Amino acid sequence: MSTATLPPESKKTRPLSPSTSHLTTEDIEAIGAELEALREELLASRGEKDARYIRNVIKLQRGLELSGRAVLFAGWFPPAWVAGTAALSAAKILENMEIGHNVMHGQWDWMRDPKIHSTTWEWDNTSPAEQWKHSHNYIHHTYTNIVGKDRDIGYAVLRMTPEQRWTPWRIGQPVYAALLAMFFEYGVALHDLEVENVRRGKKPLSETREQLKAIGRKVRRQVLKDYVAFPLLALPTGAALPVLAANFTANIVRNVWSNLVIFCGHFPDGAEVFPPGQLKDETKGEWYVRQILGSANISGSPLMHLATGNLSHQIEHHLFPDLPSNRYAEIAPRVRDLCDKYDLPYTTDTLAAQITSTWKKIFRLSLP
Repeated sequence: MSTATLPPESKKTRPLSPSTSHLTTEDIEAIGAELEALREELLASRGEKDARYIRNVIKLQRGLELSGRAVLFAGWFPPAWVAGTAALSAAKILENMEIGHNVMHGQWDWMRDPKIHSTTWEWDNTSPAEQWKHSHNYIHHTYTNIVGKDRDIGYAVLRMTPEQRWTPWRIGQPVYAALLAMFFEYGVALHDLEVENVRRGKKPLSETREQLKAIGRKVRRQVLKDYVAFPLLALPTGAALPVLAANFTANIVRNVWSNLVIFCGHFPDGAEVFPPGQLKDETKGEWYVRQILGSANISGSPLMHLATGNLSHQIEHHLFPDLPSNRYAEIAPRVRDLCDKYDLPYTTDTLAAQITSTWKKIFRLSLP
């Protein structure tokens, strides 16, 4: 618990939220110091076991994709189509969540392997890696859940907190949310354009044009690969249309899954938002506490954690976004113990509960 016996002048005059009103300035900085020490411990302990983990995941992903695409050449046979589509869906989920997302965070740069490095990885997604790293690694992870700063709050489409202004357009938000989930990779691709800033004159139109060209090139490559090249290769076996349908289905499955994981880690009940004023003179300890309060975990099996890219440990990921994802499960109990020690919320629940909570919020906030 907090050191409540400290004199009044030690009390924090600007609590992050009601959840921290019982904490003193010293408490906040002590939390930050403990988390910083944990970070240094993890940095020092990275080694061959971690490197072997990511290399094995990449081998698994490539094996699933190769086998899935091979089986789909007999896609006119329903069991083959189902098996091939399932394998390809799993491969795309792994590539996006546990590999692409985490590699581009720089989690494996310490290996100095040019094939598994944040500067060289280009993922199987319509969002160009460089644009995603700006909108996600910099904007989102710096301004996590700061209203008006973190553009991931609703992705400029949804109202996910009462602090966002309601307009009649919001009535259709459950429909927008469903469409965003199905075509999430395109929503992510367009996310860094910051169209609203172009309208306000805060961003040059020329910069947006260059971004759109990069997105167009990436979309073209993805479309040619999944909807032209592989269906053409399947023509001799008579499976061109089944392959086309399988690739479309796998992309939708990957999009919906990644959307669910991300939304359930940021928007269920318990995940807090903060006013822009929070950034003024924010200390490292306050930044750490904001990451804890603004994130939510999903409980589940090791297989589910792998499928989420370990973003089921969203709290730990926001605390240490550039540390190996396979270590999040290991440190989660220690982070939770620290929260208990200082009486801080540690929001976690099952996937079903987090989905229910998030979608209730989507419906609730579509109304004034």
